[in-house]
Amino acid sequence: MKKAVLVIDMLNDFVNGKLKCERAQLIIPNIEKLSSVARKSGVNVIYLNDAHYESDFENKRWGAHALKETRGSEVIEELRPKKGDYVVEKRTYSGFFETGLDTLLKSLNVKTIYLAGLHTNVCARHTAADAFFRGYEIVAVKDGLQAFSEKDHKDGLEYLKFAYNAQIKKTDEIIKKWEVGKNARLP
Repeated sequence: MKKAVLVIDMLNDFVNGKLKCERAQLIIPNIEKLSSVARKSGVNVIYLNDAHYESDFENKRWGAHALKETRGSEVIEELRPKKGDYVVEKRTYSGFFETGLDTLLKSLNVKTIYLAGLHTNVCARHTAADAFFRGYEIVAVKDGLQAFSEKDHKDGLEYLKFAYNAQIKKTDEIIKKWEVGKNARLP
């Protein structure tokens, strides 16, 4: 069963800019570690990045942010995509809505997605909803997701578990499983 790590909105505007989430700093090392081991284990890494037009309706709620082709819409330096990674631009909370994500995942034969990034209760939640309705298995990376508050983060995780049957796992637990699975196939 193929897997993919979805790194959601780890962008300059969300980590350091217009919609700065102080708590994003807590997850950067875990996402870096998870992505690094994923690449070595043959797990796809896909970045889901806001890339808004000024006219996007979402800007009425949050103000102009992560505008397409600006520094604010770029992945933070610490987590920049590597060769072989995929980048999918989105204009709404969900990584699936009017993007090529579903087509990409199907072409890669992905069945399980690992959600990491921002925000547990917004973009991760809406991406999980669309993944669930398309039949994907969902793993929420507990220490690889974050929100503006601890309450929003915890409530977001509980909702993912309740509504979308998401497994909630920590980075090290996931990595250990991948490494055991990889070694189990060796002669």
